[in-house]
Amino acid sequence: MLRQASRLISRSVTAASSKSVTARAFSTELPSTIDSTFVESWKKVAPNMDPPQTPSSFMKPRPSNASSIPTKLTVNFVLPYASELSGKEVDMVIIPATTGQMGVLPGHVPTIAELKPGIMSVHEGTDIKKYFVSSGFAFLHANSVADIIAVEAVPLENIDASQVQKGLAEFTQKLASASTDLEKAEAQIGVEVHSAMNAALSG
Repeated sequence: MLRQASRLISRSVTAASSKSVTARAFSTELPSTIDSTFVESWKKVAPNMDPPQTPSSFMKPRPSNASSIPTKLTVNFVLPYASELSGKEVDMVIIPATTGQMGVLPGHVPTIAELKPGIMSVHEGTDIKKYFVSSGFAFLHANSVADIIAVEAVPLENIDASQVQKGLAEFTQKLASASTDLEKAEAQIGVEVHSAMNAALSG
């Protein structure tokens, strides 16, 4: 029955779409309402079941862009267990994206970037605060707000170089002696993270 309902709904929506020659707006520019054509088609084939929610039902209006580029970048930097920065206005932040070091200034194009182990630096005037982040994501919005979520992060000055060297040696040994794919993967992650920390302290 569900297959038949899907086919009928698909035909109805396709037919309705072919009659319309106007260009559709971006999904984030549409009001959060259920498509009436979809609802009507659903009621015809399944009158006793409520129609499912469609993606447009959960869309929020796109935030309006400022008429001019702000002078400051607002940064929210959070970890699973703490909030390092909340609504902090800074001049620039440099994040360790998987595509390379990414400098973010006010007015940056909206972007989602995956983070790799490396240094994230927050620039506020002449003051530069550096963190080592293990991984995570950065969400850069059109309104000059940057939401940065890291799995783990620590101020660079709090890292013990001797412990990093010790950890790197241990994980290198584990990688060499690993006998299963899981052991190899865990050891490889340890080597990569400790190597990145070592490079951050050396640089």
